[in-house]
Amino acid sequence: MLFDRVLIANRGEIAVRIARTLRRLGVTAVAVHTPSDADARHVREADLALEVPSYLDADAIAGAALASGAQAVHPGYGFLAENAAFARACAAAGTAFVGPPAEAIDAMGDKIRAKATVSAAGVPVVPGGAEPGDVLEEWRDFPALIKPSAGGGGKGMVLVRSAAELPDALASARRTALAAFGDATLLIERYVESPRHIEIQVLADALGGAVHLGERECSLQRRHQKVIEEAPSPFVTSELRARMGAAAVEAARAVGYVGAGTVEFIVDGATGAYHFMEMNTRLQVEHPVTELVTGLDLVELQLRVAAGEPLPFGQDDVRLSGHAVEARVYAEDPARGFLPTGGRVLLLREPGVPGPAAQPDSRPAGSGPLVRTDSGLTEGGVVGSEFDPMLSKVVAWAPDRKAALRALDRALAGTAVLGVVTNVPFLRALAIHPAVRAGELDTGLIERALPELVTDADVPADVLAAAGLVFHALPQGDDPWEVTDGWRVGERAWTTWRLASRDGVHDVQVRGLPAESAEVLMEERPVPARLRAEGPEVDVTLGGRTVRYLCARDGDTLWLGRDGHGWAFTRHLIGDPGDRPGAAASGDGVVRSPMPGTVLVVKAQPGDRVTAGQPLVIVEAMKMEHAVTAPCAGVVTDLPVQPGRPVDMDAVLAVVTPEEE
Repeated sequence: MLFDRVLIANRGEIAVRIARTLRRLGVTAVAVHTPSDADARHVREADLALEVPSYLDADAIAGAALASGAQAVHPGYGFLAENAAFARACAAAGTAFVGPPAEAIDAMGDKIRAKATVSAAGVPVVPGGAEPGDVLEEWRDFPALIKPSAGGGGKGMVLVRSAAELPDALASARRTALAAFGDATLLIERYVESPRHIEIQVLADALGGAVHLGERECSLQRRHQKVIEEAPSPFVTSELRARMGAAAVEAARAVGYVGAGTVEFIVDGATGAYHFMEMNTRLQVEHPVTELVTGLDLVELQLRVAAGEPLPFGQDDVRLSGHAVEARVYAEDPARGFLPTGGRVLLLREPGVPGPAAQPDSRPAGSGPLVRTDSGLTEGGVVGSEFDPMLSKVVAWAPDRKAALRALDRALAGTAVLGVVTNVPFLRALAIHPAVRAGELDTGLIERALPELVTDADVPADVLAAAGLVFHALPQGDDPWEVTDGWRVGERAWTTWRLASRDGVHDVQVRGLPAESAEVLMEERPVPARLRAEGPEVDVTLGGRTVRYLCARDGDTLWLGRDGHGWAFTRHLIGDPGDRPGAAASGDGVVRSPMPGTVLVVKAQPGDRVTAGQPLVIVEAMKMEHAVTAPCAGVVTDLPVQPGRPVDMDAVLAVVTPEEE
């Protein structure tokens, strides 16, 4: 019998997505939240919410489940999803854990033990070594990949190509593993050059039934973090799917698995040879693509299995229909090395139907592509550095891969998160890249194609002109002498707007009334311009060409958005300093934090002589380390930071006085 009340031990888009399945099933959804998350979207979409100190506080969340009367806890992914102790605590309290048995989490959560277990079951594994038995410092088979034994999500993974790189790589991986997973144990594996990353979705019940739901292609990665995923893989044949699926089911059976899980393989793109990499004992971020090609709700199946029901179908009943592609929207700035960003969401536009309501089999026959967005965002919400930078997932389904990629690009073009810089333009460039369209994928593709994928930080001239026109149209006060029509005896005068953007400070000259007849100076010649506003949308006409923008204001800062891009402009008064904070390092020797985060390590002292590019401070944000370096050779004359202290974006970390001074 299905549960009446389920607590969701998570936040963000996955908590929202789980709540929607619960609502469809008539099950009461209980949310938990930290003090800073009290107004978050997942709280609003639940039937009941309880405050906890942290999403990692297992005792507090187990207590919340008991206090709310929840019969089960769904952990989502991340946080406590693969915490065996938490699964045991739920069982001890008489609350069902919507996930595998604690013993299976233990077996597969430790990558070292997992490899040994599946190898014994006949599943091929990648050659490597592991602590404590192997001395990783003595590894000499390069290139090699260092991984934390606990955890996942690409955190702490380091590629090493020579023995000289090994000591620093091991130290960095241990720090990240300890901070992210509470366990510094590492393993090392032979690195397979240009592999494909293909994973198999498995489902198992407590009565011995086990099936796979086909594969997902997850080769489009950056720094071991998936960016775009799809199902099915353009590489996998039906015969290879059957073999890999059978191996994945055997891996699950080897540990007595129950619930939804994912077995990840490294696949040689030339030969098709595959090796077990790890098993994620939880729902995956990319599960929507499997839902869209199978027509199944994986969260519902998780709940039914956890309630003791058998799987409602066998392997022969699984059918894959059409093609689905998912893109992960992150709060990060590709033009600044993908550093984390943040801010208040001033305006939000998300395409498609929220999951899991969007399923191909729920639509009329012959209908076109389908778009689904799983999101935890709300207008007015703040994106900070406290949690993972993933904001939402945009997913497109179509009868074939080419149409699905086209639909994904259109959906991303219709996505806007004004107030926060995101990676949406990068995702659009990746979705239409020739190699992606051809299905010629491997885990190194993004790094090789970065110059083609990362758009220039420079603001296009027409966008800058549009920003000047919008500022010109804003009310300037009740005094008629403040009207910016430029009226003079003779001809209208130009008004100069000094606007600061990511690429510097610009002067934009406008004259006339934008709603009637105005001009903008572009390339030293006047261009006829007009602006029409309707709510948050403005139509800007420049020289006969009209473009629609989304528009939002935050004090003296204006955001414009179009086609998935977002630009911020801050009004400066004439005479203000020409420079603004915004770079990690400046020519005057002032070193600023490129993102909001926490100072992890200070690698210099006042009075130290440093060289250009020498690491000075390591800032941690979103469980990732970022080294901030000296902008020039010189002497460290100021270092106003301490390890463990938080810093804002653009906060001064150090001052380096050039040697010639």
